[in-house]
Amino acid sequence: GQEAAQGQVYNQLAGFLGKETALSLQEMIQKAAIGDKGTVAFIIGAVTLLVGATTVFADIQDSINMIWGLKPKPKRGWLKMLQNRFLSFSVIISLGFLLLVSLGVTSVLDGFSSRLQAKFSDVSVVIFYILNQIVTLAVISTIFGVIFRVLPDAIIKWRDVILGSMVTAVLFMLGKFGISFYIGSSDVGSTYGAAGSLIVVLLWTYYSSIILYFGAEFTKAYAVKYGSEIHPAHYAVTTKEVEIETEGNSVQDNEK
Repeated sequence: GQEAAQGQVYNQLAGFLGKETALSLQEMIQKAAIGDKGTVAFIIGAVTLLVGATTVFADIQDSINMIWGLKPKPKRGWLKMLQNRFLSFSVIISLGFLLLVSLGVTSVLDGFSSRLQAKFSDVSVVIFYILNQIVTLAVISTIFGVIFRVLPDAIIKWRDVILGSMVTAVLFMLGKFGISFYIGSSDVGSTYGAAGSLIVVLLWTYYSSIILYFGAEFTKAYAVKYGSEIHPAHYAVTTKEVEIETEGNSVQDNEK
């Protein structure tokens, strides 16, 4: 029923975000869902969530563009903004589909593990844990690969993206355990009382963004040195930072 579905979603989030962060996020959603808020409130909330989510991905796009030395042509204006929103929405749908696939694979692994546990109790736990980590790593690598390949205003080959996304996914999983350990040992959630769940989610978002942008830097370095480099799309230009010395003062400027 509903509780079983919520349990599956929580387990999936715990695999990606860590148990502490997933629990805090679940508490926030449960508090927001208390009571019947009506159709109008639901529509307003859904629109706000959609706008907020697309804005986040648009900001990620701008940040990766800056890291990769890219900039959209200024004459595109509203057309570029609408394109970015549609692209961000498409990425959100794609990532949601990946999470659903991952949830289905995890459910199959659960059933497979239950059968193994009847015969080999100790071995099945180890095998299931390893398979679960492999599936999680594959899904997270695909998510980062989609972000690096689709979001920026760049032309970059998949072979350059794959290694960068895998390195980012490994760092993300290591960081997930580190963040969960820090949150659990420092007791951040209870320190801030009712706002504890929000603080935990913000901490996870901050550390995850560091890993994401480090992965973008790694992908750029690999593509430039060993791959086919990163080229701007037809609606973007390459930028580089130059230092100009005027009257004894050093001035930095961006050159297209």
